[in-house]
Amino acid sequence: MEIKVLGPLSVEACGQSIVPSAGKPRQILALLSVYANQMLPVPTLMEEIWGAQMPRSALTTLQTYILQLRRRLAAAYGPQAPEASKNVLATRYGGYVLEAQPGAVDIHEYDRLVAAGRDALDVGDDVEASFLFREALAVWRGPALVDVRVGPILEIELARLEESRLGVLERRIEADLRLGRHAELLTELTELTARHPLHEGLHAQCMAALYRSGRPWQALEVYQGLRGRLVEDLGLEPSPRLQKLQQAVLASDPALDLESAGGQWRRPVLDLFAA
Repeated sequence: MEIKVLGPLSVEACGQSIVPSAGKPRQILALLSVYANQMLPVPTLMEEIWGAQMPRSALTTLQTYILQLRRRLAAAYGPQAPEASKNVLATRYGGYVLEAQPGAVDIHEYDRLVAAGRDALDVGDDVEASFLFREALAVWRGPALVDVRVGPILEIELARLEESRLGVLERRIEADLRLGRHAELLTELTELTARHPLHEGLHAQCMAALYRSGRPWQALEVYQGLRGRLVEDLGLEPSPRLQKLQQAVLASDPALDLESAGGQWRRPVLDLFAA
């Protein structure tokens, strides 16, 4: 079986999709897929579907949805594997678990690549880290579960995944900056700062890339643009770290130059001038 949730929901058994078109069974399958190989208690599954407004028939209805999913699994595996549906979508004491083989779930592959990328960063291998983080980000096919109605449990998990995705993107850009790829990053960072107009880390990276590309005035424009949005939208000034980065650009601080930064350049751009 192959399970993909980092994009539209895709669950295939023997090459055949088992994703139902009906909203609530689809939602149950999505939740089981996100937590593949982990037992989900019945109350958690019911909370995802109905929230705090559970009907009196919630348990019976949930069991019906599980039965529907097992029928789709049985059709995919065929009569030669009569027990496959119950083995794959298994009942455990107090809940259910969707069993998957190693490498069959895209979230697991993403997490594996991210962990390997962090290990590469820890030993100072920026080339390998950049490669592994790119591979991890390539696992995504769009917003997670973009075609699934989500309830309170999935909503939390999707927020976590999106935050993880953005964090991995930042780490990959940090590795690329340390490799002297600042000119190559300018287009990407310009787009990212537009999509995340209040994100200080991405703006700091954009400022560093512009400065190193011989465009300090544009780095200052990036700072002023972010400051204006923070003040207007939130009534806040940029963080002290970002203010110090602006002052470093104004002063042409050698710490901003890759050749002069030495060991401290292994720190994220936003931390270069932290107190």
